[in-house]
Amino acid sequence: MSAAPKNPDRITIELTGQPIGFAELIKIGRGEVTVTASAEGLARVAAARLVLESTIAEGTPVYGATTGVGAMKDVAWSPEELDAFNIGLVRAHHFGTGEPFPICVVRNAMALRVNTALTGYVGCSTELVQAYLDLLQADVIPVVRRTGSIGCADIGLMGQIGAVLTGVGEAMFEGRRLPAAEAFAAAGIAPMKMAPRDSLASLSVNSVSFAAAAGATRTAACAIRTLLATGMAASGAMGGSRDPWIAVTHVGTPREAMIGKWLCNASEGWDWPKATQIQDPLSLRMIAQVFGTVFESVLTAGHKILAATGRSDDNPVIVDGRVLTSGGSLPLDVTVLLESASLTMAHAARNAFNRCVLLGNGQRRDLPVNLVPHGVIATGFGPIIKLAGEIFSRVLSMTNPVSAQSLVVAGGMEDEAAFLPLVIERFERQVQALQRLAALEALLAAQAMDIHGDEPGGAVKLIYDAVRRHAAFYTVDRPLSAEVEAIEAELASEAFLTELIAISPIHAIDGFFALGGFGMQGVQPTQP
Repeated sequence: MSAAPKNPDRITIELTGQPIGFAELIKIGRGEVTVTASAEGLARVAAARLVLESTIAEGTPVYGATTGVGAMKDVAWSPEELDAFNIGLVRAHHFGTGEPFPICVVRNAMALRVNTALTGYVGCSTELVQAYLDLLQADVIPVVRRTGSIGCADIGLMGQIGAVLTGVGEAMFEGRRLPAAEAFAAAGIAPMKMAPRDSLASLSVNSVSFAAAAGATRTAACAIRTLLATGMAASGAMGGSRDPWIAVTHVGTPREAMIGKWLCNASEGWDWPKATQIQDPLSLRMIAQVFGTVFESVLTAGHKILAATGRSDDNPVIVDGRVLTSGGSLPLDVTVLLESASLTMAHAARNAFNRCVLLGNGQRRDLPVNLVPHGVIATGFGPIIKLAGEIFSRVLSMTNPVSAQSLVVAGGMEDEAAFLPLVIERFERQVQALQRLAALEALLAAQAMDIHGDEPGGAVKLIYDAVRRHAAFYTVDRPLSAEVEAIEAELASEAFLTELIAISPIHAIDGFFALGGFGMQGVQPTQP
């Protein structure tokens, strides 16, 4: 199944079995690099394979290699039946439905499957590893529909990739969605024949979920970075005191102090309006506490996800020269931490919604009700603040944990699950909602600034200018839907985030998640 290099001058990322960083995942997901496997990693794959083949030759049953799976674990296959079983196993697990994952997630999922195999615990063939690498090299990317995993190995998701390896299913090639056989023919590669253990090794892991979770947490970090900036803009527009931000740098937790310091530094780029009250509402005073907790949670989940990119979650595994049954396919650690991060998304949403209410209620800095300029006949922004409330409720509604709900399948053999793909999907929807909420807060803050004739600078000016590119100062009632969507699109763009980070970085966040180009310098071309 060998694929010739399409661009020999591209950067090469060599997988070794060690965890993969966000910078590498970004490059792999975009298809901008050549992915290879280290010689040491391939040697571990080969050594584990010898153990598996020796075990089979001794007549010892090996789950999913010489026996059936799940409720059919006690069904033994004869050597003459193994070819039919192996090809049938991956094809039977092509049962996912719904919208497909983005191509970047699928590219990363294949790279993760290769990387975890390189740990030497799997027992798959080196040919299976090469088959994934060939797909990446040829950029033949399986179509993986999102619905099809209970979060205890992505069998219905990884099965769609495994089926494509054998020449069935669908794949994207050169922008076209094709039957796998047509994509292979167009790319000049051939399907592979699954050897014993290869079929189950291509199914019984959580690589799609881990790839999707990595993308979701990075997008969340982007959205929260922007929402923090719009929160600062709203605070300035309302004449909020910066004293609590100074205080938290001395008495807060490390993450709270980090955010407080950022707020102090990033707000220095303009003549900050004087504080208008002896003490502000909590949604202004506690921005550092709220966002410090949010970032702590997202960072913790991100670290756990990256750790998962370098460990085997297979069943069975090869350990100390033996084939051992394993329970490693339950990604509960990642799931629970992502559910925790999901809860913090609601706190961020509530914090922003509360500021939207304050901006429009006529109680701060002599701002008019609904931000209607004095002497103007208009309803103003009162109605759209209800949209902010709906968004907050939407985010909150998706915080209920699902990982502990009961589910028993496979004749009672499989009675644990984490529902990680569902957790990820809900988390992604929360993040999308936060991006819209940031647009609303920015729109209201810009109106308040213009009412008082403020001239913002630094990160706040960046927010203000983005708003005014899409929405004029409000003096006459008008439809706002398209304006909000346009502001949202700009604030959520990579270009905007890169500019925001260039003005006011948060190194612990931006470096870890490779935001705004941070960390990308570590992905360098290999030397000839």
